[in-house]
Amino acid sequence: MTNQANRVLYVGVSSDLVKRVNEHKHGVGSAFTSKYKVNKLVFYEVSDDIQNAIAREKQVKSWKRARKVALIGAMDPGWKDLSTEI
Repeated sequence: MTNQANRVLYVGVSSDLVKRVNEHKHGVGSAFTSKYKVNKLVFYEVSDDIQNAIAREKQVKSWKRARKVALIGAMDPGWKDLSTEI
């Protein structure tokens, strides 16, 4: 997720993506996302296994910003809010 200026990137894992995105959009559930107004879903992956999802979250979090930007750009070149599609 990011904010409207696309300056902040937030990586997280959730068992209910729709619910979690709505929480971010309303500024609840995370002090970080509330502080930086992170409310735009620009990338997501689906996994049937929570352990794999957590491992992937840790992997992506360890990347430098440029690599995260490239990953987002491959799925969502215009960085539009994908929350309406989920």
